[in-house]
Amino acid sequence: MILSDLLGNTVLTAEGERVGEVVDARLALDGPPDGLLVAARLYGLVVSPHSHSSFAGYERSGVNAPALVARFLRWRERGSVLVLWPDLASIGDDVVRLRPDATLYSPRLKGPGD
Repeated sequence: MILSDLLGNTVLTAEGERVGEVVDARLALDGPPDGLLVAARLYGLVVSPHSHSSFAGYERSGVNAPALVARFLRWRERGSVLVLWPDLASIGDDVVRLRPDATLYSPRLKGPGD
């Protein structure tokens, strides 16, 4: 699977309620370097009920400049959630379904000094 195939997919709860669309992914860097790079794995998906694109790093809690852009992007990310990879039940044609007991987390990332 190619990550770009997930972007824009609708995310539904196990009951069929719309959570939003996949706007970004979170990767975890695990293990020793494999050549020049550390092995990466998909940690979770960022899902937004309002936006159709990434938050350009403004989901980091310490990013607040330029102020006008930061304020707009924080408004746009309202209601967004992070869904961890184990909480995905299935990935189909343009639809991602969550497990019945899926936990929705805040997509906020802590920046340096937070």
